[in-house]
Amino acid sequence: MRKVFFALTLGSLAVPASALDLHISGPSGQALALAMVTLKAERPLRAAGDDNGYPTERTEQRISPEITGFAGPDGRLQISYPEAVLLNLRVRVPGYQDLSQAGVAADAQLHLSLKAESDATALAAQQPANAWFAALDFGGDAQLKKTALEQCGFCHQQGSFFMRRERSAEEWQQVLERMIGYGARPASDQQQKLIAVLQKGYTDLRQHPEKVLQAQPWQPQLAGTQISEWPIGDPFSQMHDLLLHSNGKVYVGDNLQDRVWEIDPQTGQTVIYKTPVDQGDEIGGLFSGRLKTYPKLETTAGIHSFAESPKDGHIFITPSLQQRLFEFDPVSKTFTTHYFDDGLYPHTVRIDADDNVWFTLALSNQIGRFDRRTKAFRTYGLPARSTKEDVGLALNNTVRKLMNWGLPMHWLPVDKRVSGMPLPYGIDVAPDGRVWFARLHADSIGVIDPKTDSVTVIDTPFQGPRRLRADAVGDVWIAAFPEAKIVRYHPADGSFHDYPLPTALNGVETPYSLNVDRARQQVWVTGTASDSLLRLDIASGAWRIFPLPRKVTFTRDIEIAADGRVFTSNGAFPSWQIEDGQPTLIELNPGD
Repeated sequence: MRKVFFALTLGSLAVPASALDLHISGPSGQALALAMVTLKAERPLRAAGDDNGYPTERTEQRISPEITGFAGPDGRLQISYPEAVLLNLRVRVPGYQDLSQAGVAADAQLHLSLKAESDATALAAQQPANAWFAALDFGGDAQLKKTALEQCGFCHQQGSFFMRRERSAEEWQQVLERMIGYGARPASDQQQKLIAVLQKGYTDLRQHPEKVLQAQPWQPQLAGTQISEWPIGDPFSQMHDLLLHSNGKVYVGDNLQDRVWEIDPQTGQTVIYKTPVDQGDEIGGLFSGRLKTYPKLETTAGIHSFAESPKDGHIFITPSLQQRLFEFDPVSKTFTTHYFDDGLYPHTVRIDADDNVWFTLALSNQIGRFDRRTKAFRTYGLPARSTKEDVGLALNNTVRKLMNWGLPMHWLPVDKRVSGMPLPYGIDVAPDGRVWFARLHADSIGVIDPKTDSVTVIDTPFQGPRRLRADAVGDVWIAAFPEAKIVRYHPADGSFHDYPLPTALNGVETPYSLNVDRARQQVWVTGTASDSLLRLDIASGAWRIFPLPRKVTFTRDIEIAADGRVFTSNGAFPSWQIEDGQPTLIELNPGD
């Protein structure tokens, strides 16, 4: 059924009847199974950048996709491109040199031979970020390693080619202070240790690339997988969350440029909508001092998360830099702004069956609820971990203002588990209507029962629960960000069950987000340190790994279509860390 649907989707894109026919081999003529082939139009359609480098608002323009497939066991691949144009192709196989060819006809028959890579430096460069980070020597200090993953890898990869380049200890100190200014909170007594590990460790790996670890080999099932990417934004963007709407379009938020991208994955037609700006709004919003050094910035809102109303299809958006919610009507193309005065940093948003809008307030340790019927906001205060934390949370607004006036954030002491910043992050609504949330820095999850307004907080036996989702039976799946695993929580008996990620190397992987395909009983996970998406079959416990075409792919939220396709966005901060400096919307069809 899913394959039929995919064929129809391609038909709607006017795919040429013919396909590119490729035979890919090594230097001795041996077939190269699972060769990754990426096609791009030689002259791709791009949205015109006539508004500070971005498309003019509300003008419909078409974007050419990038299509990736994988060769079968015989090294053969037939792959169609949805436009009758000349193509540029790239073939990528671990252990071999990339092969690129320009001006290829869409119906060509080609035999391509790849050269084996023998240079140790080049072979190491092929490995994902976690292969480099996992090879660093932390001297057995497991907590320091987790701190580096959680805080230094908070919104981009650690170990990528951007991060592992040569820096002195003084330069690493500057990097750390800049990251703290952006919001990273490594414990004060670990900061100098961390600098030493990164400076010495990456120097050693550059000098001895053979020490870099090897990622998992690609799986045979990839032969049926197809990946489509649409380049959106530029190196100064940060594509955050996305929404696959019931109208078939995908909405992606640019967190740094306050633009919502509406993309039709069947046609590539794209429209941009700017979020509303109130008189008096400053660049950077309520945290105007946070990004003063960023070279190109238009955000007053800081778009984070999306959710669709089950009643009328309106889209609710959290602007993290303001005390408000945006409501967007995708039919009339109009925004409505809803204001609240209690709580800071609205982050992840979900909507329940009664059309209540639930969202985390990350910096004030609260959960927010917006009743669409009454237009009233309600906040649920979450328990602090100590008197010290109560005081810290009470001083939030004061610290924010001092930061905006220029107070260096690295002057503020931080303890081991970031007291004062529990950071409620992910949120989801279970089938029974209960609302679950995760507190990243407090190592806890919690649940709100809307029938009783009761709040229960549950400590987790692991560090860094980031985002979570409920499955069809009400179990809660949690991304343990610095611990290279996802965890299943069973509310009936309070038990936790670990599922280590198969992409982890020496315990290094950073699952930012996950989502549950309730119909197929599968869990999709972002492998933000390994340039991959992962899928767990709940019944069997079997994993599948899907490598993504771009190096340095820091994926955000995951959306799942009825036919089994998944969507995510490539949104490293800053986006110039991504290969080609290009953020994208990603569609993956697993092909099974």
